[in-house]
Amino acid sequence: MAIKVTKKKPLSVNSRSKACNATKTRQKPNKQKKTIDGKKVIITAREAKNKK
Repeated sequence: MAIKVTKKKPLSVNSRSKACNATKTRQKPNKQKKTIDGKKVIITAREAKNKK
């Protein structure tokens, strides 16, 4: 089982139409399973890019 390392959560944003109607949507972080030092961890793609 992978260990969850990141604390990132989805963002709540408004999606705007051409008529300027607002609809609530969620933007989820790009979480991925990576192996670091022989342990499987769940981190975001941005964190994985910076860890190298």
